[in-house]
Amino acid sequence: MTELTPMMKQYAEIKNKCKGYIVLYRLGDFYEMFNEDAILASRELELTLTGRSCGQKEKAPMCGVPYHSYEAYVGKLVRKGYKVAICEQVEDPKSTKGIIRREIVRMITPGTVIESSMLDESENNYLACISEKFERYGLCFCDISTGEMYLTEIPKNKGKSELFSELSKFLPKEVLLGVGCSKDEKLKNFIEKRIDGIYSDLKEEYFEVKEQNNLIIKHFKIKDAQSSGILEMPAGVETACALLEFLKETQKTSVANINTLNVYKHGQYMELDIVARRNLELCQTIRNGEKRGSLLWVMDKTKTAMGSRLIKKWLEKPLLNPMHIKKRQEAVEELLYDIVSRDGIFENLKKMFDIERLIGRIVYGTANARDICALKSAIEQIPNIYEYTKNLKSPLLKEIHLRIDLLTDIKDLISEAIVDEPPLSIKDGGVIKDGYSDEVDNLRCLSSGGKGKIAQIEQREREKTGIKNLKIGYNRVFGYYIEVSKGNVSFVPPNYIRKQTLTNCERYITDELKEYEKTVLGANERLTSLEYELFCTIREQIASQVHRVQRTAQGISNIDVLCSLSQLAYENNYVKPEIDFSGKIHIKDGRHTVVEKTLDDTFFVPNDTTIDNKKNIVAVITGPNMAGKSTYMRQVALIVIMAQMGSFVPASYAHIGIVDRVFTRVGASDDLASGRSTFMVEMSEVAEILKNATENSLLILDEIGRGTSTYDGMSIARAVVEFVSNSEKLGARTLFATHYHELTELESLVEGVYNYNIVVKKRGDEITFLRKIVRGGADDSYGIEVAKLAGVPESVIQRAKMILKDLEGVNTSDISKIKNKDYIIDETTIKSEDKLQTNKIIERLKNLEMDTITPIEAMNELYELKKMI
Repeated sequence: MTELTPMMKQYAEIKNKCKGYIVLYRLGDFYEMFNEDAILASRELELTLTGRSCGQKEKAPMCGVPYHSYEAYVGKLVRKGYKVAICEQVEDPKSTKGIIRREIVRMITPGTVIESSMLDESENNYLACISEKFERYGLCFCDISTGEMYLTEIPKNKGKSELFSELSKFLPKEVLLGVGCSKDEKLKNFIEKRIDGIYSDLKEEYFEVKEQNNLIIKHFKIKDAQSSGILEMPAGVETACALLEFLKETQKTSVANINTLNVYKHGQYMELDIVARRNLELCQTIRNGEKRGSLLWVMDKTKTAMGSRLIKKWLEKPLLNPMHIKKRQEAVEELLYDIVSRDGIFENLKKMFDIERLIGRIVYGTANARDICALKSAIEQIPNIYEYTKNLKSPLLKEIHLRIDLLTDIKDLISEAIVDEPPLSIKDGGVIKDGYSDEVDNLRCLSSGGKGKIAQIEQREREKTGIKNLKIGYNRVFGYYIEVSKGNVSFVPPNYIRKQTLTNCERYITDELKEYEKTVLGANERLTSLEYELFCTIREQIASQVHRVQRTAQGISNIDVLCSLSQLAYENNYVKPEIDFSGKIHIKDGRHTVVEKTLDDTFFVPNDTTIDNKKNIVAVITGPNMAGKSTYMRQVALIVIMAQMGSFVPASYAHIGIVDRVFTRVGASDDLASGRSTFMVEMSEVAEILKNATENSLLILDEIGRGTSTYDGMSIARAVVEFVSNSEKLGARTLFATHYHELTELESLVEGVYNYNIVVKKRGDEITFLRKIVRGGADDSYGIEVAKLAGVPESVIQRAKMILKDLEGVNTSDISKIKNKDYIIDETTIKSEDKLQTNKIIERLKNLEMDTITPIEAMNELYELKKMI
């Protein structure tokens, strides 16, 4: 076989070290891809596929992208789940003979993206690592763009549900599977199908780092290892070490910006599994997966990207300690009433860039001059925020104030060194400000033609020779020259070397002029190189202050979230809930946070809630579809979550006894991919709830048992109510909506069960939903009336009424006795009813006093007529 060309041989060696990655190989002004990478990239990026001679019979498939705009292309590949390796020229082509040395300078995967153009600024981009050791799962989550790392462990005997719950909290874009997890198909399926991530196996050598505890202590500068919690989590520490080693290898640089380690135990925050997050629409809607329409959409009034990410974390991880919750509440309350400070802080936050991610790119060496200037602009807003927080009294706000560093030295360095409007590329010059470096100033003067220096030489030569019209010129053929008129040739000194004779003059050169010419011609190249060197030095100086910058960024993001929560309370008339361990949930005039914001002109009907884990354990809620049962139950769950994240809540009063977990069983859906029916999905979710709930949990159960036959479903529903209401078995606070009216009998049979229903007003065949929850069971399901409201044909409605009438007098087993001939509907009856309604409308129109009716009365009349139609 013909041997590969030297360049293709180099490419093959590099590609062999990057299996599983698409290699972008730098060739001049392009990043080229070859062979299978080129075929894949041409398809995914819609690039033209060409070929290149590689020393063999057939050309190697090839396609490429411009080096100055590669980020957009890499972003597309990464978003589709591909991994990309950047292979850069690490030698100057002008000073190298033969093949230029190239090396992989960075490996970009969905979990290691730091470029702003590839990230959603309002969301973290987590990379996760999972391993199994000592019968425990070690979990580590890291956002390398912000420098955060989270570490925990989960006992393996708790099953996969706890592991999946943690993954659903962070929603990592990429998961590295370590020891004991690489063959777990159930885990891989969950990552791919449920959280839309990618996974890959991590080599065992990453987990074999020596002195793992010491490595973590040293890297994160942990002062007290015992109190930090890492000594209790050997599996978690091993996973964190493996993740750090992976990042060092793929990023090819320091990971100094990863310096915030959050060690937490399972149960430190309220648990919200993936089903609860989905059903409650915490961060995105069920229908289209968008933020708009979710709880986060209503709550997020932050002004910075950092704050937007943090409020999402608070929402997804509500607190369990009343003291910590109250600290947040006090801060929100102070900002609620201190409008001047809140508005002033918000005004400055609007101009704040994403410090967390800027410093991350600076540490990784990918930040350009515009990123540096953005950091300076952000720092310029800090003094005002610092002043506004200086006099705030609540403990949490005082802590935040102490976190804020003015970073004046960094701002001054950038102001002195970097031009105000730098170019996009840092390798083409024009970045360093005049006056920062004498050498840069001299080279800049030379590269711009050295007019000052040339003028000096010209003046000196005139004085020395006495030739007043002597002048120095330049052209590309001869370079710099001295031009003397014919009449002054006799005054030319001996050191002038004749270069060209023209009609009216002679042109000369001197050794000094030729030497200066060499200096000028090399000045631009040297200037560009020097500016890049100086910029890199400045970037490293700023990177060395990463801890200070990150600490300040954390303070800024916290104040942003607290201002957001206070603004939310101010705009929507929320109240501060009482928080304790009483187990009671008492809400007066509670409202659904999201629904009330989406209603146009309709008033949201508030409702009260009283449940606890002692006496009022289960609220059985009956009422027709569309009456508002699901909205009511969800609003209770949302109020609890908001209260425990430290927010004020939509109610006139709220007392929340700490909830450790919120479980939901709402809606119906098949899991066709796994071959599971609606009922199977429902029962699986119920099983998980009953296995994992505690007496401090909150259960939202909607229509349990409706996916099977009536008697089976009713039996299961009753058994579930009996189980959750029994304090010896579970005793968890539960809102239980059902259409099985027979279950209302449980109030008199089972201790802790109470009936509630949604009030419905009925006039003949017309019903009106009043949306009000009251004590007692519903007297009817109003199913046929709801069907009529939905637009079911009148003939079907009439037939349904006839069948219902017959069924009410027949056992279910005798349903066949309802004959098909009964289906013959008296159409004349329907037509006469329609005619009667038409006559009513006509009569109403005839009685209108057009001369005296006011515009508002006319609108109301039109509204009533439309309802009649």
